[in-house]
Amino acid sequence: MSVQAPLGAALDGAGEVDTRHRLPGRSPLLQQLRAVERAQLVGVSATIFVPLLGLLLCMAGTRTPSLVPQSIALWPLASGMAGPLQYVGIHLSVGEVVTGLVAVLAAYLVAVRYSDHVPARVTIWAVIAFTVIVLVGPPMFSTDVFSYQAYARMFAHYHINPYTHGPDVIQLDPLYNYIGAKWIATPSVYGPLFTLLSAIFAMTSVAFNEFAFKLIAALASAGTMVFIWKAAKRRGVSQPRALALFGLNPLVTLYGVGGGHNDLLMLLLSTAGLYATLARRDGAAGGLITTAAAVKLTGAITLPFALASETGHEHSRRKRFVLATAAVTAVVAAMSYLAFGTGVLHLSSTLQQVQSEGAWQSLPGFFFSIARLPVSHAVQLADEAVLAGIVAWLLRRVWQRRLDWIEGAAWATFAVLATAWSLLPWYVCWLMPLVALTNNRRLWRIATVATLMGGTIMIAGAFPSWNWL
Repeated sequence: MSVQAPLGAALDGAGEVDTRHRLPGRSPLLQQLRAVERAQLVGVSATIFVPLLGLLLCMAGTRTPSLVPQSIALWPLASGMAGPLQYVGIHLSVGEVVTGLVAVLAAYLVAVRYSDHVPARVTIWAVIAFTVIVLVGPPMFSTDVFSYQAYARMFAHYHINPYTHGPDVIQLDPLYNYIGAKWIATPSVYGPLFTLLSAIFAMTSVAFNEFAFKLIAALASAGTMVFIWKAAKRRGVSQPRALALFGLNPLVTLYGVGGGHNDLLMLLLSTAGLYATLARRDGAAGGLITTAAAVKLTGAITLPFALASETGHEHSRRKRFVLATAAVTAVVAAMSYLAFGTGVLHLSSTLQQVQSEGAWQSLPGFFFSIARLPVSHAVQLADEAVLAGIVAWLLRRVWQRRLDWIEGAAWATFAVLATAWSLLPWYVCWLMPLVALTNNRRLWRIATVATLMGGTIMIAGAFPSWNWL
């Protein structure tokens, strides 16, 4: 005699009825809900941890030499640059600094991974908090902010051309001691428009100058995120995820804003130009991207891709783009000649010299350093040829409508980072607005790789003896 099982049930073991599948869907649904809850918890926790870890590192920056520019004497931080966090400052050992930097990078990567599960308001407030904390903290890592003022003083006060001379000609100036050793004899590597703008702060105090450039970087970062948010909506990309990729990135905020880097001002202009291209305001797009390049030459990377974009396909619209680009170029060239003569033409050779001194702080440089191989001029030329070939190939694919123009610009930017002989951690910020506006999974992985590359250099800088390479 057999046991009659309900329809859909099967006998299990010694005559027992297997009822595990009586209610198909309830268990998977419950598991799905729990997975969503776990993802929300992980995402929100990681998003909140980023600014909290940023606060810890900025507090430590008031008393920890490896977190601030090498030219600054700590506690009390020179000329009042410690900011309000000096009253709650802490000292971290090298191991603790490395642990903190690794933790903030890990929290960032997790926050981006789960950003679609985090309420937009949480991401927005975390980004705001992170930016404000870094703004009121001490200058972080880099001495570039002092070089900005040095070149401005050379031009506005000493009437010395910053494109033909390095800051070593103003050794009696109080600012001289704050300039990084690498840049003492190096002429300006920045766009002429930025040098002219810097003249506004030429004769301010070192502390005021440092905070002013950090404030500009913070506001530029905020403006960039506004354009990323608006452009993401047009592109059908997750806005919170796009915002998290840029705003929570420690290399963008902790390093970029913390160091007052002009890269963020350049990105504000180029991202505004990117958005203008999407909005089919081609004249504004050409003018904005060209202005970005006048702040820092890297801003020109997106220019040919925006010109080749499908949104600029019509002849009249492409014509407006080119005319605006030419007009801004002419104005900047005239201003540069009046202010600096032909000195600005030395910018290209100075950049090549700086790149050749990158040592291990780059992908090719690292491998050549490990292999103990000299980097000859022929090797550098081959590297430049490879980069030119990659960019030309990407442009051709965009022109043929086989590749999205923003994705093409993102791949080109990564190619610049990967082939550079001098890769500084905050350079990663060049890539983030472009990747943030795509749904290409490979590019998002590339953004992670780039962040890890920059993060490795940032962490390596915490070791005093790392220069054995």
